[in-house]
Amino acid sequence: MRQILQMRQALERGASAPKSSVWRDFARTRARTLSLTETLEMDDFVVQTAPYMSPPKWHLGHVSWLFEVIMSRIDGRYRFYSEEFSAYLNSYYNQFGEPRQKAKRGIVSRPTLSQILDYYSEVNRRMEEFLAQNSIGGDDVKLLEMGMHHECQHQELLVYDLQHLLADLYAPPKRDSPPPRGEAAPAMLPVEGGMYRLGYGGDRFCYDIEMPEHDTYTDAYSIGRFPVTNGEYVKFVEDGGYSRFVHWLSDGWKAVQENGWDAPMYWERVDGAWHTRDFRGLRPLDPAEPVVHVSFYEADAYAKWAGMRLPTEAEWEKAACHNPDSDAKTTFPWGDGEPDASRCNLLESNLWGCSRAGSYPAGRSRYGCEQMIGDVWEWTSSEFVGYRGFKSAFQEYNDKWFTGQKVLRGGSFGTPSASIRGSYRNFFRLDERWMFSGFRLAS
Repeated sequence: MRQILQMRQALERGASAPKSSVWRDFARTRARTLSLTETLEMDDFVVQTAPYMSPPKWHLGHVSWLFEVIMSRIDGRYRFYSEEFSAYLNSYYNQFGEPRQKAKRGIVSRPTLSQILDYYSEVNRRMEEFLAQNSIGGDDVKLLEMGMHHECQHQELLVYDLQHLLADLYAPPKRDSPPPRGEAAPAMLPVEGGMYRLGYGGDRFCYDIEMPEHDTYTDAYSIGRFPVTNGEYVKFVEDGGYSRFVHWLSDGWKAVQENGWDAPMYWERVDGAWHTRDFRGLRPLDPAEPVVHVSFYEADAYAKWAGMRLPTEAEWEKAACHNPDSDAKTTFPWGDGEPDASRCNLLESNLWGCSRAGSYPAGRSRYGCEQMIGDVWEWTSSEFVGYRGFKSAFQEYNDKWFTGQKVLRGGSFGTPSASIRGSYRNFFRLDERWMFSGFRLAS
C-alpha cells in the first residue's frame, strides 16, 4: 500500500538522521514493522483467522498504543490520542480498563484501517517531538527500549498470523534462497556437570524475566546436536504416536483427542505422503528441516517415545552459551558477536521458513550444538516462573503469566535479530502450536 510505503521510507530517512540513538532505534523498529505489511491488500488487514490470532490492523495499532503508555509513564501530563482507540488496542493491561476479548478483535470495523495508519504515523510524530522536548536517560531509556522490543515481539506474532492468514499468498518484502545443506548427521553431545551462571548479566537491554543472573547446578547430560527434524518426527507419526496414549501426558492425550491431532500443525497428507503448507507453499515434507508447529505435549510425547526427554532451560542455555575451555559465558553460541545470516536463520535472513540441519556451522556452540539461535523456538521442560530474586520492571508485562506455561529458547526464523540472545526466555501454554516451535532432545 502506498501510504505504508511512504511511512516506511520516512522512518528509514529518520533512522539515518543526526538525532539521538533512541530515535534512530525507534525509527528502524517502526520501519521494519511497516515492511511486513507493505504488500498486503486492504482486506487482509482486518481478518482474524482464529481466536489465538490477531488482525494485522490490530498489531499496527497496539504497538503504537504501547508507546503512548510509555510516554504517559515518563511524563504524567501526556494525553492519549483517543479513548476509543485505547479501549480497542489494549491487549491485557487491566490498569487501563477491561481489555477487549482477544478472539473478537477481528469483528471490530472501527477504527478503520485508514484511521489506524494515521494513528501509527501520529505516534511516530509524537515520539519524535517527545524525545526532542524531554531529557531522556536512565530508567526512561529502558522503558523506551522495552517498547521497541515489544514491537519486535509483535513483528514475529504478525509473521505467525500472516502464515495462518495467507501462507504462500503472502508476498514477503524480500525472499532469499535457503543456505546449502551442510553436514547433518544427528548426534547427542556430552555436557559436563557443574555450576552454571543462568540468566543475563550484561549491560545491554534484556527483559526482567532474564534476571537476576544466578548460579544453578546441572548434572552431566547429553543434548541434541540439532533440533529434531521432520524426518525423525515422521517416524513417531507413522509408528502410531498420535494414536497411543502411552507416550502422552494426561492433558496432552486429551488435547489430541479433542482437537483431532494426528500430526504437527500445517501437515497434510497428499496422495499418501506428508506435505506441509507454509510461506513456501504446499510442498513435500523436507526430512532435513526442523519439525515446527508442535506443542509442548507433542514434543514431550516424542521424547518419551524416543527414550529421552526435553532439556531444562538451564541445560539448554549452558549448552548454548557456556565456554568450557575458559569457564566463561557468551551472549550467543558463537560468542558475543551479533547475529547475522552466516550464523543463524532469523527474520532478517528472509528465508520465510526453516533451514535444513547443518546449514549454519558458523553458529555452532562450544559443545557442538547447531541452530540453537533461529529456525525454531525450542521447548524446554522448565516451568515459566521468575528467577530467584526476580523484580518486575513493567507492571502486568511478564510476571502475570507465571503459571501454566513452559519456557522456550533460541528464537525462530520470524524473530528479529535485535531481540534475541542466549538468555532470552519465551513462554507459551502447553497446548499451543501456532508459533514456530520445535525442540531438541536431552538425556
